[in-house]
Amino acid sequence: MTDFSTVQLDKDPRGFATLWLNRADKHNAFNAEMIRELILALDAVQADKSLRFLLLRGRGKHFSAGADLAWMQHAATLDYNANLADSRELAELMHNLYQLKIPTLAVIQGAAFGGALGLIACCDMAIGADDAQLCLSEVRIGLAPAVISPFVVQAIGERAARRYALTAERFSGERARELGLLAECYPAEALDDAANDWIANLLLNSPQAMQASKDLLKEVASGVLTPALRRYTENAIARIRVSAEGQEGLRAFLDKRKPSWQEQP
Repeated sequence: MTDFSTVQLDKDPRGFATLWLNRADKHNAFNAEMIRELILALDAVQADKSLRFLLLRGRGKHFSAGADLAWMQHAATLDYNANLADSRELAELMHNLYQLKIPTLAVIQGAAFGGALGLIACCDMAIGADDAQLCLSEVRIGLAPAVISPFVVQAIGERAARRYALTAERFSGERARELGLLAECYPAEALDDAANDWIANLLLNSPQAMQASKDLLKEVASGVLTPALRRYTENAIARIRVSAEGQEGLRAFLDKRKPSWQEQP
C-alpha cells in the first residue's frame, strides 16, 4: 500500500490489511523511525474505508524485542524536552492504535518486550504462540513502562500489571492468555493456521457492525449504567437496524442466505 523502511503494510483483496513490523534483523526493535512509520501506516489504514480489520504482526523470529539499543543510547544523550518529544510520538502511536475505528488483531511469536506489550494491549484482540516470551522489561534498565501503562493495566488489570512491571519477570504465551493479554495461544508451528482461522471468522461479520460494536464497547467500558449511557445504547441499536448493512443482514437471516459481505472477491 505504502513504501516504508521499517514496517510493511499489505492489503488483502478480501478487505483487510496486515501491518508488519519489518526489522527482522533487529528483532523488530523500536526506534524513532519505526514509531513514526507506524503512525503513518495507521493513518493510511484509518483513511481506507474499504478495510474491514487490521492484523499487526512481526517479521522473523520475534514480534518485537522492545526498544532499539542504538535508539536508547541516543536518547540517553538528549535533554528533558527532546525526551518528552520522543515520548509524545510513542504516546501518539499507542493512542492511534487503540482508537483505530476498525477491529485490530495482534499475532505474537517469539519475544515481545517493553513497548511491544503496549502494542499488544492496544489491539482489540491478540493471539500468540504458547512458547512466546513477554516482559515489561523497563525497570531492568532503569526506566518505567510509562506511556504504555494505561493500556497494559486495562488489558491485564492493575494487580498483574504491578507484579510484572515491578519484577520484569518474563512470562509465556500461555501465562499471557491466563492474564487476558492474549485471547488464545497455540503451538508455534500452528500459529499461522490459527491466524488464518481468525481472519476467516472476522470475514463472516458485517464490517459496519464490527465498527459500531467497537464504538459501543468503549462507551460501556466503565460498567456504570447511567441514563445517558442507556440513551446511547438505545440509539446505537436503532441506528444500525436502519443502516444498509443492518437491513441486509436482517434480510439475509430471514431469507436463509449469506449476507453480501460474505461474498468473497
